[in-house]
Amino acid sequence: MAESRTDREAAPGPGVRGVKSALRTVALLELLAERADRPARLDELAEELGVPRSSMYQLLQTLVDCGWVRTDTTGSLYGIGIRTLLTGTSYLDGDERVRAIRPYLDEASGALGETIHLARLDGPHVVYLATRESHEYLRTISRVGRRVPAHAGALGKALLAERPDTELPLPEGPLAAFTESTHTDRAALLADLGRVRERGYAIDREETVTGIAGFGFALRYAAPAVDAISCSVPVARLTDAHQSRVVSVMREIQTKIESLLSPVSGAPDWR
Repeated sequence: MAESRTDREAAPGPGVRGVKSALRTVALLELLAERADRPARLDELAEELGVPRSSMYQLLQTLVDCGWVRTDTTGSLYGIGIRTLLTGTSYLDGDERVRAIRPYLDEASGALGETIHLARLDGPHVVYLATRESHEYLRTISRVGRRVPAHAGALGKALLAERPDTELPLPEGPLAAFTESTHTDRAALLADLGRVRERGYAIDREETVTGIAGFGFALRYAAPAVDAISCSVPVARLTDAHQSRVVSVMREIQTKIESLLSPVSGAPDWR
């Protein structure tokens, strides 16, 4: 019998017996969150998660009643509910590091006039925790809460480079491509991570979004680092002088943040 998405993505830690209903609920909410503006039908969700249709219907109705899932007027389409937004906001508001870093993102944005990000490693992905957008161009991929594979951009590569090649949290199988420049070959990615370690920061040349370059810097107040900041610049105006300016300012911001948060007084050491 093929392993279901519930088994693959929501398995508990070693020595812990998972609660099947809780695992199923988490897997369902994560699937709906990934689909974003693409609502799903009952049969689609049941098939994707390997759950009987009747069980999936009961679970969906419970989550609709609680506000974690929403449905349309016909009751045939399902999407992520408003309660998930309240939970996500609570996560950001309760994180002392995110709160402490926000002013430095403002400082970098003001100095460079470019888009600045803060992200956290989450398994094989990075999750955007804060963004200061440039007014000169739009980026839809960088919304707070969006997950991007760590191998596909400056933020993720900066954090992957903090780990030995033998301990990289990469998925099995081929690496997903976002553009023609995304690393899909593991050997090429490992070579790039070696260069990141040598220079001290990561460079993304149109690997996540065509026309955009990124410069990522790991924040080493944890070992290995789990958070990183980056600056995104349209390649059309990325001169050598501007790149040097970006790297200089971001290194300065990196140093300020690390000095402030090493360690955060009284902050829990979340795992």
